[in-house]
Amino acid sequence: MLERVRRSRDARFDGRIYFGITSTGIYCRPICPAAPRASSRHVRYFATAAAAHAAGFRPCLRCRPEVAPGSAAWTGTSAVVHRAVQMIQDGALDESDIPGLAARLGLGPRQLDRLFATHVGVSPLTLAQTRRLHFAKCLLEGSGLRMTEVAFAAGYGSLRRFNDAVRRAYGHSPRVLRQVLARETARPAGDGVRLILAYRPPYDWSHLSAFLQARALPGVERVGAEGYARLVRTGETHALIQVHPIPGQDALALQVYGASPSALMALTATARRMFDLSADPHQVGIDLGADRQLRPLLLRRPGVRIPGIWDPFECAVRAVLGQQISVAAARTLAVRVLQRFGEPVKPAVAGLTHLFPTARQIAAGDLADLGLTGTRLRTVRTLARAVADGRIDWHADPATVVAQLQALPGIGAWTAQYIALRALGDPDALPAADMVLRRVAGGRSGPLSVQQMQSRAESWRPWRGYAAVQLWCAAHDEPVRPVRSPQRRRT
Repeated sequence: MLERVRRSRDARFDGRIYFGITSTGIYCRPICPAAPRASSRHVRYFATAAAAHAAGFRPCLRCRPEVAPGSAAWTGTSAVVHRAVQMIQDGALDESDIPGLAARLGLGPRQLDRLFATHVGVSPLTLAQTRRLHFAKCLLEGSGLRMTEVAFAAGYGSLRRFNDAVRRAYGHSPRVLRQVLARETARPAGDGVRLILAYRPPYDWSHLSAFLQARALPGVERVGAEGYARLVRTGETHALIQVHPIPGQDALALQVYGASPSALMALTATARRMFDLSADPHQVGIDLGADRQLRPLLLRRPGVRIPGIWDPFECAVRAVLGQQISVAAARTLAVRVLQRFGEPVKPAVAGLTHLFPTARQIAAGDLADLGLTGTRLRTVRTLARAVADGRIDWHADPATVVAQLQALPGIGAWTAQYIALRALGDPDALPAADMVLRRVAGGRSGPLSVQQMQSRAESWRPWRGYAAVQLWCAAHDEPVRPVRSPQRRRT
């Protein structure tokens, strides 16, 4: 089967399988035009790019396997391994070590190594090192940063270690590799850093951008034909990020202005989570397509992703503000909060003027006269204090975050699950009390009860979040008669 995949060059297997050619010492993606020409006796197969790298193979400069979408094989058969891989991809080992990561997962370091050996084929440390190496290559290609800046931005403790790692992986020094890459792609003019964020197609950018545009906060973010733009905090300062599709490529471009090199990896990880770039729509389609109601929706919109939000605290505040009211009304309340507590940026950057307030700024402020009900005002204040005090750990697994949120008065299952869906990118989050979901799922029989909705969605695991987005799309495409309900709307 693997030999057929290699010779087919089928893009649906891109990111799932890698081929190492022993005669050249190079590993490729299934879509590489050179891979099918190699004799089968010279080919070795790997589930991840990290495994090929650990076996001593260098990435092909023609098909560039390091920018292939995240391997679906990384999820393995263990939910713990899936969580660990996602945490490493989000930078869990940049400021911690293996024992610290294992403790967050409730495991011992040796047990974590054994799970990775079984399901991933490489150690957690090797996976983290491969991530740093690939990010360094992206910076060499997409920025004019000095070599020292690239090295430290990618997490290398010294320039010598950086030079050695690049030379072992690519067969060139960093300077020569930058020259090779420069001949293939032109770097746009300007002071910003441009990074290429690959994804596995199809990708429904029109749906995601329309969703974000309807909820964009004026002054903080802007969504239009040119893409998505936003002001973000980076330590004690701020930066401008811009994201837009790249015509003819299965990738988005992330342009960053004003950020220090050390902030680039974290910004990249957040952008990948917000725009749901690690999803495997083919696998989601196979699993959810078994449901007769979801199948036509998936055929209509095969590339729908979970529309994220940049800052989890902002998502939580806006979810609370949006309880029981429409999207437009919720955005009006969010604008009032922004105007009172937001941090002005002068001069304005690309027409954007504010940073969304921090938890401490809201917790210490006066929420009166903003049009909030007494219950909602108390919930926002309690939420802000909990985040400021560290009682909400946005880096914990989604189940833990949901439990922490629901422990706060005024935050129920719908709000917590909605936050898990959009702020954490949890693919299995389900705001089951949402009236739109229950009405569309119930069809002509009428809205399902919350319990019926939860039961109905059991067969959708672990993709209940994608099913929810598809049902929301169906409600938008085929409007249903509105029903008054406290859980009817979403922010």
